[in-house]
This record gives sequence, structure tokens and C-alpha cells, in this order.
Amino acid sequence: MSPTIDQMREAQRALETPLFSGLAGDIEVSFEFFPPKNDRMNQTLWQSVETLGPLGPRFASVTYGAGGSTRERTHSQVVRIQNEAHIPCAAHLTCVNATREEVDEVAQHYWDEGIRHIVALRGDAPEGHEHYTPHPGGYANAAELIAGLKKVADFEISVAAYPEVHPDSPDAQADIENLKAKFDAGATRAITQFFFDPQCFFEFRDKAAAAGIKGEIVPGIMPVLSFAAVQRMSSLCGTAIPDWMEGLFDGLDDRPEARQLVSATIAAELCRRLYAGGVRQFHFYTLNRAELSYAICHMLGLRPKVRS
Repeated sequence: MSPTIDQMREAQRALETPLFSGLAGDIEVSFEFFPPKNDRMNQTLWQSVETLGPLGPRFASVTYGAGGSTRERTHSQVVRIQNEAHIPCAAHLTCVNATREEVDEVAQHYWDEGIRHIVALRGDAPEGHEHYTPHPGGYANAAELIAGLKKVADFEISVAAYPEVHPDSPDAQADIENLKAKFDAGATRAITQFFFDPQCFFEFRDKAAAAGIKGEIVPGIMPVLSFAAVQRMSSLCGTAIPDWMEGLFDGLDDRPEARQLVSATIAAELCRRLYAGGVRQFHFYTLNRAELSYAICHMLGLRPKVRS
């Protein structure tokens, strides 16, 4: 898909204007959190929710531990964010280590609690297992899970997408076919795994469109809190780390404030390039830390819709 005239004009303006000046703030955002393990982490999470809430996110989502290990904590935070912070909230749900009946029961419970949005994922192999194996009585993959959820209730459903190919996929074409199967089963949008190369996202978006995928494909943005942690996560999910990035974080292990400034700059520049290519929806992997995501949204022109 070739760039539109508007996108080419925006790209030229990005080159000619200083940094992020004059952006219209016409973006839509969503934020991902994980369920806290203790009271201190719970306080950090809620400080983040209260900081980001005034930006008027489309939704927040809460992750789901491998094999359903955080099921109760995920549920309690999803309901609390929606009821107390008044942010539409999505619950992550996987196929791992559960029968279809068990998954359907969890989904029905969410619906009964007023949750209308599920992030439907196949899930990773449980701890101690090298490869994912479907539960004998469970959903085999995300497409089956989506079809099952749609029978439970008319959920809005987000799914995962992998611009740099899922580690279990034989090739990029199989990845696109799997994504199309998820949309055909009833998915509303796809949220990508984090990445650092905007061109990678644009090429993936074009391939998806060429395959007949018409739903939203939203880039997942993860500001770097720890370069070592990003290296570990990237090795697991197949995300390429640019050669220049390690040098930018070198020497900052004991300087968290400086590291945060570098991280915000890198992520904001990525978002600016995506914006120049026509992207107006962004999903932030917050890691329960608000300031980096808030700063990037601010640089993209987004301002609080409700004063905190």
C-alpha cells in the first residue's frame, strides 16, 4: 500500500518542523497494566491508573499470567479499573491449561460484571514446558477462543499481532494467515507486539491489508525501563533491537532518571514516525509506570480531557 498524499505531507512536515510542535492531539490511546503481587505494587499501579486516566484512553487492559496464574488478581483489577477509575477495561484471557468450559465460565463472569472487552490470546507455554500444547479439552488457538467467546456474549475482542513473526510461526505468511483467521472469527482489532523499527510496522500493516484484513492494527509501544529486561523479552518474542540502542543505554544502569529521559526520547521518536505514516491509535505497555507513557502522549499533542 503506497503512502497517501496526506501521509506524505505529514512526513514532510515532520522533517521541517521542530520536534513535535503543532501536533493536533488527534490520537487515541490505550494502556496495558499487569496485576500487582503486593500492596506496594498495587499502590504503584493505581498511581499509574490515576495519572493516565485523564488522557481519556479508549480502554485499559490487564494481563493474565501463564496458565491462568494471576486469574483472580487480573479479575479484581479489571473490575476495579472499570468501576472506580471509570476507564473501559479489557481482561486478557488465554487458552492455556483450561478446558473450554472453564474459559467460557471466566468469560461469562466478566460479562456479568459489566466487562465487555476481552484481549483473546493463545498464551505461552506454561512454566517448565518448552512448547505450547493445547489442553485436550480446551481451545486449540486464539481463533478458536474468539469464536467461543462470541458464543458466550457479544464481546469486543482485541488480539495479538507480530510484525516480526511469532516465534512459533514457520514464516511471515503463516503469521498473516493466522491473524486473518482471528479477524474472521470475530476480532475487533489487533495490537502488535512491541517493536523499534517503524518501517517494520508499516510493511506488516500493508501485508495485512493485502491479505484482506480490514480491522484496526494498533502498534504496541513499550518504553524501555530496563535495557537488560528488553533484551530478555525481545529474545522470547522475536523483536529485533537496533544496533544503536544498546549504546544509548550504556552507562545508565545506576542513573534511572537519565535512563528514563533516553527511553522517552526513543519511544516518542518512534511514535512520531508512526504518526507521520498515518497512525492515530497507539497502545502503550506501561509496565505499571505512568510517566513515560504520559510524556510520550503529551509530546504527540494529547492533553488531559478531565483534570485530575
